[in-house]
Amino acid sequence: MKKLKLDIVGLSYSQTQSGAYALVLGEINGNRRLPIIIGSFEAQAIAVEIEKMTPSRPLTHDLFKTFAQSFDITVDEVLIYNLVDGIFFAKLICSQGSQTFEIDARTSDAVALAVRFECPIYTYDFIMSAAGIVIESNDFAFLENMNTPASDESAPAAAAPQEYNKPKEVSPYASLTMEQLENTLEKAIANEQYEVAAKIRDEIERRKS
Repeated sequence: MKKLKLDIVGLSYSQTQSGAYALVLGEINGNRRLPIIIGSFEAQAIAVEIEKMTPSRPLTHDLFKTFAQSFDITVDEVLIYNLVDGIFFAKLICSQGSQTFEIDARTSDAVALAVRFECPIYTYDFIMSAAGIVIESNDFAFLENMNTPASDESAPAAAAPQEYNKPKEVSPYASLTMEQLENTLEKAIANEQYEVAAKIRDEIERRKS
């Protein structure tokens, strides 16, 4: 089967499932995107590493990495190898010296570890053909209109459809100065409030753009 290399191109609130996030993986040198619904904890774990935030105490995936490295185990590849009844299945391709072995994992956990071990993420062409979406730009608005996006098994059950033409919400941090935002961001990270930190970071980036 043909393998495709993927990259993380988006991570946002899911508009189709309450309390969940949409992780968007993009085909390298292609225009197909693979949206996966994941839980908030896993989304936080991925975002923290992508944004190079330093938690005051190690998160679960950081602990896994430290544990693995202590025994000279590396994660060489993440493979999303199947899609059954709307659920993705993934595995870690690991090595220890000359030994290579595979470990079954939830897709969200596998991606969280991939960003920490800086290893490639792959899937098969039949999965991309079945669940992928072709887009012509980096506009992820299509996620809001997906009726039954495939998910990681850790994601919560589907919620009732939502209205998508709501007025844009005003950031609760809009009234703060840049200095106040940066100080609040540091405090949020120190207190391990990573979802709050992500919102503050978004406000900072919005002002810089």
